[in-house]
Amino acid sequence: MMRKSVDNVNRREIAEDEAVLELVHTVMHQFRSLQYRALEGGTHGVTHMESKVLGFFARSPDATQSDLVQHSGRDKAQLARLIKGLRERGLLSGEADAADRRNVRLRLTAEGHAVQRVLRQQGRKLEARAVAGLSEDQRGELVALLRQVRRNLEVDE
Repeated sequence: MMRKSVDNVNRREIAEDEAVLELVHTVMHQFRSLQYRALEGGTHGVTHMESKVLGFFARSPDATQSDLVQHSGRDKAQLARLIKGLRERGLLSGEADAADRRNVRLRLTAEGHAVQRVLRQQGRKLEARAVAGLSEDQRGELVALLRQVRRNLEVDE
């Protein structure tokens, strides 16, 4: 029998002056926790970062590790370890680039696609659950407000 995990770390009362970003963090933490329960018991326990890597190659088949580094802004060594692990577990496959054999073109395997499908399905269910009771106008307003928060935080260099 599997025990339900309980997260008490993100369940404290939030002070009014820090409410917006703390709530965004808490909501995303809850979302990811529930999303990955869908893969528990499967053969491919996927971490948050691994799911991001799989998602990138699902949207960009035949991209390279360098493409992922440029897209994500993450550390090259960290991504190399993630990619190596996903390849060893049979979720990603690679083939040397015909034009430049030093580059490896990566794509999801059938198993990688299956994991991505589960994550997307679970994500859609959780999103519907999260906005249950909100009108279409309220959902639109929420999206617009969050986009404004994101724009406010974007760094101009």
